Amino acid sequence: MYSENKTTRRRLAGSYLISLMSIMLVLLVLGMFASLLFYANELSDYIRENIGFEIVIKKGVKESEILKFQQKLDKYDFIKSSEYISQEDATQQLEEDLGIDIKEWLGSVDNPLLPSIDVRFVASYANADSIAVIEKIVTDNNIVKDVIYQKNLTNVLNNNIRRIGIVLFVVGMVLFIMAVTLISHTVRLSVYAKRFLVRSMQLVGATENFILKPFMRFFMIQGFLGALLALIVLTFMIIGLQRSIPELSMVSNFGAVAMIYAAVLLFGMLMTIMASYFSMRKYLNADVDNLYA
Repeated sequence: MYSENKTTRRRLAGSYLISLMSIMLVLLVLGMFASLLFYANELSDYIRENIGFEIVIKKGVKESEILKFQQKLDKYDFIKSSEYISQEDATQQLEEDLGIDIKEWLGSVDNPLLPSIDVRFVASYANADSIAVIEKIVTDNNIVKDVIYQKNLTNVLNNNIRRIGIVLFVVGMVLFIMAVTLISHTVRLSVYAKRFLVRSMQLVGATENFILKPFMRFFMIQGFLGALLALIVLTFMIIGLQRSIPELSMVSNFGAVAMIYAAVLLFGMLMTIMASYFSMRKYLNADVDNLYA
């Protein structure tokens, strides 16, 4: 008798562990995808915000006028940052790149390099239509000689980001449906193993709420533990990726990551509660013959 009870307890413990690990793996995959989506979005914004153009200033314009124009640019919502590059700075940079003395090389010829302002856009304005409007605003100023930027690069980048976004959305929907289905089936299998216990409780006069509450509480805790384990593994994976790819640390956002973690925890608990409720209702209302099906 003792050995039979011991065997039963081992089987139950094994089924609980399998159920917990199944929930953990499903939530881990979901958490990995949510993190991928977040980092993909942050990286796309980071790349877009490195798109900009060079505003070439006309020869002979005073530095005070250029700086005043730069301050005016910085007030626009579409400008993220700007950097003034004087003729001397441009000359020094070119000398470093080419490894020669520009002044000595030019001799008596005037330095052809002109001062400029490098601007970077806010991510939402880094598209062809917005840049064309910004270019018109900039070139209307009488101190501006030219605006230089790669038009094709902007279009190609935005098209690729849009395609990646569509693919990630489709994959996300598929993963979400799979997660809901797998967690539901995992809980149903656990409830199925206890269907005779449910029937015994009914026979001794237990109400539906009395039967439902402990089961729902148990699966809620299991969902919480599964989510917690998934998040621990996910944290180590993110730390490992950030060490391997230092650029990921530049786009990390603690608030957004905390929201992902909270969403995984809530999803794990809510899904197990809902799945256990509907599975239990099935066996509470089942005929005796159906318990053996």
